[in-house]
Amino acid sequence: MSRPLPLNTHLIDVGPLVYGCMALGGDWSGGPVTEADIAHAHAAVEAALGIGITLFDHADIYRRGKAEAVFGELLKRDAGLRAKVRLQSKCGIRFGDDTAPGRYDLSADYIEKSVDGILQRLAVERIDILLLHRPDALMEPAEVARAFGRLKAAGKVGHLGVSNMHAGQMRWLQTALAEPLVVNQLELSLAKLDAIDAGTTFNDPQAATRPGGVGWAGTLEYAQQHGVQLQAWGSLAQGRFNDPVASAAAKAVHEIAETHRTTVNAVLLAWLLRHPAGIQPIIGSGNAERIRDCVDAVKIQLTRDEWYRLYVAARGQALP
Repeated sequence: MSRPLPLNTHLIDVGPLVYGCMALGGDWSGGPVTEADIAHAHAAVEAALGIGITLFDHADIYRRGKAEAVFGELLKRDAGLRAKVRLQSKCGIRFGDDTAPGRYDLSADYIEKSVDGILQRLAVERIDILLLHRPDALMEPAEVARAFGRLKAAGKVGHLGVSNMHAGQMRWLQTALAEPLVVNQLELSLAKLDAIDAGTTFNDPQAATRPGGVGWAGTLEYAQQHGVQLQAWGSLAQGRFNDPVASAAAKAVHEIAETHRTTVNAVLLAWLLRHPAGIQPIIGSGNAERIRDCVDAVKIQLTRDEWYRLYVAARGQALP
């Protein structure tokens, strides 16, 4: 069995897996959604619901708003769907245009305008969780707190979280907030080990050869200490382990899948679920069959030896 979710997330009725909606909504043109887009989204959402997922993760930039718009269309067409799901979305990334480059914007005005757009596209009055999508170098915690306070008071947002922030950034933001951050969403998988390597290579020369992990030092520990739910985007590693002869790590994943009589995708998610931080893997595939392929993830309990076998093989380097 997977570990219980951290304290703060108990404020929200969710399970151990999340469905990421970035693959929904067709192309990135920003145009209207089509009936084909709606049919594709319906199949994916039904597959996610079928394996027990209740939390659906969005961002205002996904498909330039079309991912939210197509989900909103599903909510309009199925009166009972809203009661079955919890909605999470993100804001703070701005695409480049004629006047400015691509940038991050966590100003109060932009946060509040972004939420209004999210609600309009999703065709709802409230989202359960709002995440700040990327760290803004010009972020002022007090300004973020004012924006969240107004959104919360207006009934537009239930809880606040972050995405792609390390421990120091979370700690700094929390100083201005009256409520705890409930989520931090990071890229984390057998193909993206930085946050875990930050701990295992500490105080060893190997840390210098794996510089990606240094910036994440203390992030997993902070989340556990303060009850922040860690969510892992990219959890299926973009299919990198599908071919058993592609690498030693892929071979290990397939062998462990055979041992547990399950699928490669289920093992990849079970590896994340085994971590004591209670990580929620996000399934980002738009393929209904691949979503259903993950159903065993919450039933598998990897042994310590199996977990470390996968970790070390994926690192491609022995631990210090």
